[in-house]
Amino acid sequence: MFAGGSRSFSIFPLRVVWLPVEELGAQVSILASVSKRRFKRAVKRNRVKRQIREAYRLNKQALLDVLEIHKCRLAIAFIYLSDELVESSVIEEKMKLALTRIAEKVSAQPTEPTES
Repeated sequence: MFAGGSRSFSIFPLRVVWLPVEELGAQVSILASVSKRRFKRAVKRNRVKRQIREAYRLNKQALLDVLEIHKCRLAIAFIYLSDELVESSVIEEKMKLALTRIAEKVSAQPTEPTES
């Protein structure tokens, strides 16, 4: 995913890296990453990862609907960029923007012709 071919953008405090994949079982596979360099304590890193996963869980349906229409599967990485903890509501708002942007870009991609 990080080697090449992926697309990415930042909506502070998140960096989103996504890649269309074909050999994935689920429609979307996500990764939440928080650097040990930013938060030394595992408690804080785990808190941020929980916030990211919960924000995704609450807002994923619109993205899943678009992926169903376009018959596409994605691998998405959410990388936390800030050095400070933020409230869950802030992460949720940024997650909504990120998932909307991914859905728009998936919709804008030309669909591959299917053989009939």
